[in-house]
Amino acid sequence: MSVTEINFDGLIGPSHNYAGLSLGNLASARNAGAVSQPRAAALQGIEKMRGNIRLGLKQGIFLPQWRPDGAWLARLGTDVGEAEPHIRAAAMSASSMWAANAATISPAADTTDGRTHLTVANLVTMAHRSHEWPQTLAQLRLAFSDERAFAVHDPVPPPFGDEGAANHMRLTERHDLPGVEVFVYGQSGGPFPARQHVEASKAVARVHGLDAARTLFVQQSEEAIAAGAFHNDVVAVANERVLFTHEQAFADKMAFYAALREALPCVEIVEVPASAVSLGDAIKSYLFNAQLVTLPDASMALILPTEAQETPAVWDWLQQMIAGNGPIRRLVPVNVRQSMANGGGPACLRLRVVADPATIDPRFLVDEAKLDAIAAIVAAYWPKTIAPDDLADTRLIARIEQSWLTLVDDLQLSGDLVP
Repeated sequence: MSVTEINFDGLIGPSHNYAGLSLGNLASARNAGAVSQPRAAALQGIEKMRGNIRLGLKQGIFLPQWRPDGAWLARLGTDVGEAEPHIRAAAMSASSMWAANAATISPAADTTDGRTHLTVANLVTMAHRSHEWPQTLAQLRLAFSDERAFAVHDPVPPPFGDEGAANHMRLTERHDLPGVEVFVYGQSGGPFPARQHVEASKAVARVHGLDAARTLFVQQSEEAIAAGAFHNDVVAVANERVLFTHEQAFADKMAFYAALREALPCVEIVEVPASAVSLGDAIKSYLFNAQLVTLPDASMALILPTEAQETPAVWDWLQQMIAGNGPIRRLVPVNVRQSMANGGGPACLRLRVVADPATIDPRFLVDEAKLDAIAAIVAAYWPKTIAPDDLADTRLIARIEQSWLTLVDDLQLSGDLVP
């Protein structure tokens, strides 16, 4: 068995639009009502995946969801033609592209039964995301169907909000070794909701069969949530032995750091001081919403949005960091501007799974040739632009549906994924 980390990116769907549905997501609110570019968005995401492959990383993909979600609308007693505009927009949302919210993952090395456990996130805090989990679960059950290697779980029941891997970190000496799993929850965020409930985090840890001595529950700071860090991965990211974090990410950082060092003595904490990079600049640039990855030569790279280059305080600090002798040795800026405009950076777009690629359904793994084929479908079928008023246009809806059907058929998943 060859266990490695695989990054599964969500392909940005043909209904990608800027409806401003996510309270507490400052970028989403700032761009509400703007004209989106679904085709460019998906192609940007594909280029990010292509770049990861060229870095020597294993790459997977999750498909966009069927939109509009007619089943959800039916449960609300309406349909896409009759729904109120905000309900229609929620039914058309392409937010499943942010695969970091798909599920929480505990690798086999951490669990009592020696299998990798995945719990699909319920996302109950936001209406436009609350109906994602059934289609997400269907893809997880296909991709990770080998029950000798994986256990895929239903969501934590409401009202306990669970936002998946965006509020979960794993630290370990090496990906295939036992690790320390860190569940970050919120209690208050000023004017914005705390989306991850501690009871949901505890439930996931129990269901996954984690060792209590190597499981930490850590509160996100109210200041971070109020500043627009609606998920922990907007202010902190971890990879193997390294925690890369903003000084103001956690409510009681000293207690957290002490517990982490006790559980994993080899941990290296790279803390960005607020005096160098404010919370505002960190969130505007999505400095921490980056993929911190281990390259084939065992060095670490930070795959971060180009917006980080355009924020002077952030880029200056990063240049100083890599000039030193720290664990992060390389910066890889990527253009995901369409996703960023809706509040999701490189880390939002991917779900990390530590497993043997041979145990995963190959239809969900990609190489450059498969990405070429997907990009051709996107270029031919994805709408070029969507304005908010377009969401009621039956011609646009028909095009979005045909785009999805064409993609699923090409990937030979049409018999397994149904609208």
